[in-house]
Amino acid sequence: MIGAGVVGLAVAWLLSRRGHPVLLIDPAASPSTSNLRSGSGAALGLLMAQVYRRSSGRGWRLRQQSLALWQQWRQELDQRGHAIPFRPGLLQLASSADELEAQRRLVEQRQRQGLPLRWLGPEALAALRPQLPPAALGGVLSPNDGQLDPLAAMAALRADATAAGMETWPVAVEQISRGDGPERRWRVHGAGADGGCRPCRWLVVCAGLGSAGLVEGLGHGRPLGPVLGQALELQLPHGLDAEGDGPERWPGSLSWGGINLVPRPGGRLWLGATLEPGEVADPAQGAQLQLLGGQAPEWLRQATVLERWQGLRARPLGRPAPLLEALEPGLLLASGHHRNGVLLAPASAEWAAEQIAQGGPA
Repeated sequence: MIGAGVVGLAVAWLLSRRGHPVLLIDPAASPSTSNLRSGSGAALGLLMAQVYRRSSGRGWRLRQQSLALWQQWRQELDQRGHAIPFRPGLLQLASSADELEAQRRLVEQRQRQGLPLRWLGPEALAALRPQLPPAALGGVLSPNDGQLDPLAAMAALRADATAAGMETWPVAVEQISRGDGPERRWRVHGAGADGGCRPCRWLVVCAGLGSAGLVEGLGHGRPLGPVLGQALELQLPHGLDAEGDGPERWPGSLSWGGINLVPRPGGRLWLGATLEPGEVADPAQGAQLQLLGGQAPEWLRQATVLERWQGLRARPLGRPAPLLEALEPGLLLASGHHRNGVLLAPASAEWAAEQIAQGGPA
């Protein structure tokens, strides 16, 4: 199992809990590096499933499966003392007449499907506190979607998988090669002084951007491009809190023009994310986040920046995201989730577990 991001940990956890021996290979497999804001840890954890604009196809099915699985997994992990905080509700705001019409059609369609999406008009939005962008024409509220903390999710999956017997090898992977016999199909070669070689019958590659180079060495061209996202944590002005009880509070997290706003305890707010090609952050785009494209309410402009961070998402080039492929007997690729690694982690894990169940013992 290569990769200790949220997808890799989800796969490792599910296989461990189903009785498979699991070795998690990644420099971040060490507990001392598990809380770094890199890769999955840099995500905001928005679960956009029922508010997804399509209503059929692979993307729709994976999102609905994952949303249901996250609910089941959180309950199971909570029972064993590994709680994952979840904030229900997602409100997508419309800033144009075209967006507004698309939202109305989406609400009508979801209600015909029996899903509880509803539309909020300008009067309902104006009553919410803290104040929303004045240019918002309306919004679609999805109460079943929401947000979970990626760091808390990864910590819970790691701890519970370890309790189920998962082992770790905290090294960077230099290459993977084919083994000699049918019982040991694959060899993982670690880099550096802590390197070496570990044989395995099944190998699941969930190494984000690093996945492409690992499988390319075996003749599988699966190119991935980096998409950078920036985020901020803000302290809101005194007396303001987007989290809490009461009909005037935000009904969950917000999305405005592709920027997500996530309420946090103690009057704090997460704000992100940009979509930038390459691996170097654009300071100008980071500075614009807090301005919401020039539509930020005054309270948001006055908020104090507590932390800035950035992360890279792996986007498949020439193929739809994510890449869930059985490349060879015993070699699985689960990568290239782009902006939806946190959301799609459970469905990706179920896919890997089914492949292994159909192919024999791990």
